[in-house]
Amino acid sequence: MSSLHTTRVRRRRLGVAAAAAGLFATLLAAGPAVATPDPGDRQAKEKISSSQAAEVKSAIQNGEIPGVDEIVHSPNISHLANVPKDLIKGTNSDLAFQGKYAFTGNYDGFRIFDISNPKAPKTVAQVLCPGSQNDVSVSGDLLFLSTDSSRSDNSCNSTTQPATEKSSWEGMKIFDISDKRNPKYVAAVETACGSHTHTLVPERKDVYIYVSSYSPSVSFPDCQPPHDGISVIKVPRKSPEKAAVVNFPVLFPEGGNPGAPTNPGVSATTGCHDITVLPSKDLAAGACMGDGILFDIKDPEHPKVIDQVQDNVNFAFWHSATFNQDANKVVFTDELGGGGAATCNAEIGPNRGADGIYDIVGKGDKRKLVFRSYYKIPRYQADTENCVAHNGSLIPVKGRDIMVQSWYQGGVSVWDFTNSSKPKEIAYFERGPISAETMVGGGTWSAYYYNGYIYSNDMVKGFDVLKIDDRLTDPAKRVRMSELNVQTQPDYFDRSGH
Repeated sequence: MSSLHTTRVRRRRLGVAAAAAGLFATLLAAGPAVATPDPGDRQAKEKISSSQAAEVKSAIQNGEIPGVDEIVHSPNISHLANVPKDLIKGTNSDLAFQGKYAFTGNYDGFRIFDISNPKAPKTVAQVLCPGSQNDVSVSGDLLFLSTDSSRSDNSCNSTTQPATEKSSWEGMKIFDISDKRNPKYVAAVETACGSHTHTLVPERKDVYIYVSSYSPSVSFPDCQPPHDGISVIKVPRKSPEKAAVVNFPVLFPEGGNPGAPTNPGVSATTGCHDITVLPSKDLAAGACMGDGILFDIKDPEHPKVIDQVQDNVNFAFWHSATFNQDANKVVFTDELGGGGAATCNAEIGPNRGADGIYDIVGKGDKRKLVFRSYYKIPRYQADTENCVAHNGSLIPVKGRDIMVQSWYQGGVSVWDFTNSSKPKEIAYFERGPISAETMVGGGTWSAYYYNGYIYSNDMVKGFDVLKIDDRLTDPAKRVRMSELNVQTQPDYFDRSGH
């Protein structure tokens, strides 16, 4: 691992030409997971031109960008730990937390860490269960895993199989994690077009799951167009084996964004990529390819759309959403290039592949999303670095809106959007490019704040633990959570602590 130090002063003149060790719980003979070839969370590996490679090398030599794999960070960030991949070798994905445990998704399964000592996370279990993306969340004794690649069956030893075959399976898997050292697979629910991501709406007796998926085709028996809604699964806590789809609410009855040729460069809406809920406010925000939506979830089985917005100038793919604590703002991310392109550069500029900050104005069913500004990391990245806005969470500070966020090879950014028209970065952590000659997909997929620390799941480098010490974020260290699924945003200042 590279030595730690604060970054050199970096000049913004880098001209980029292109636009775009633990207990092993379960080990089964399984085929690799294959990602859907759609925009959203795909990797790239391709040669760039010799002139571009020469420019990258020159920029490294001149200190304009970090060297290959070199770690740089702002003075208020400390890098406490890195745990490389172990028995599960696939692409690292999302994160969830419960008590002293972190749950890390991977295209080939999931891993459980004991983070009671953040400086030395310990592997508790590794479960091989291939199926991209393996988006992960937890609630009580249950763990939920998304499968968005067509598989031969719903078991953990399934193999890849074309979606054109009726017998193929995609959807949600459910595990019992009452014994963290020995997770047990207990149920599976098939959903239309699989499960790219999912979001929990926990009730006392049941857990509702909003399943986001997209890209239907007339040739896919279980993913037929129009696919203009989400699957709602009901999971009885005491009988998870009875989990079943209870509704498929249509969110775009008149059709979503048509994409090209009407809106060139914008993804047509054929479902949602990700949904974030704020149960304390009965609100949800959906990032749905070509659309951003706000909806009411008072009745979790029957969500109701309140407002729908588009940005056909600067947003290519609405990827994810984050509310502020007061529920009067939403940050939407644009995953320009599907996570596989170099978009943090001069050619793309500050408004594309960025965050869009929206205020929520009005009351009740008349609430509207009103655009205020964009936020993008203020450091240019190399042509060989995939970089774009990705998954993040609030850092809970009363009276301020602060977020930590992943940017793939752009690293981790901590930024303040208290003034939604003037967002600003207050801290960062990043590694230099994986390669100075070839575009290799990598970087941090998710970066979330949990009980005083920032946890990042790097697709290639593994599990990172960071600590921020800054007067703006220090009050968050007093906020303690017993469980955190970032897409199920808690009321951080509820005295019950969850």
